[in-house]
Amino acid sequence: MSLSEPAADTAAFITQNLDLAEVTAIPQFRMYQAQPSSGLWRLAEQEEGGFGAPYWAYQWAGGLALARYFLDRPEAVAGKRVVDLGAGGGVVSLAAARAGAASVTAVDIDPYAVSALRLNAEANGAALTILGEDITAGPAPDADILAVGDLFYDEETARPVVAFMERCLEAGLTVLAGDPGRKFLPRARLRLLAEYDVSDVGRLSQKAGAYAFIPG
Repeated sequence: MSLSEPAADTAAFITQNLDLAEVTAIPQFRMYQAQPSSGLWRLAEQEEGGFGAPYWAYQWAGGLALARYFLDRPEAVAGKRVVDLGAGGGVVSLAAARAGAASVTAVDIDPYAVSALRLNAEANGAALTILGEDITAGPAPDADILAVGDLFYDEETARPVVAFMERCLEAGLTVLAGDPGRKFLPRARLRLLAEYDVSDVGRLSQKAGAYAFIPG
């Protein structure tokens, strides 16, 4: 299958190139994940337009930490309306749903991530609302919790995300983040809730925290 085919075919691309495998450190879930044999980065380098970097196909430390926090402390999300920003493959969304959230909206701008979210939700029996658009320029969503897993890896991404987190906090949402300490993490605005030893892209072991975003 060509990567330049319409987005409707992305589910077939994912099931053909990724393995449905147990998530490291969170064995409750099986998700479509890239393996060395998948060759996704080589495919990304060859593709012109649309595919981009396959970040959604890997488990990032910040997302894993936030997912672990939800599973270990289900009272943090139980009965709450959760929006998972930059959801990727959806491990944070799956954990929020498993922990008893009243609703979970998984948001990502990448059409491949959106397809992966649908497949992973189905594989784990999770009811997710999936939104494939950039909401960071808009108002705070009608929700109780904004979850942000590992979106501070570069300034271009982090700047609008932090501004959106600020608007959500001002609107009364609880804003939670997971991160292993990326360069553009707003450390001065975070209160550590829990720390976990998880895997990361290219690393078998990485410390990552679950944080509450607090007023400045």
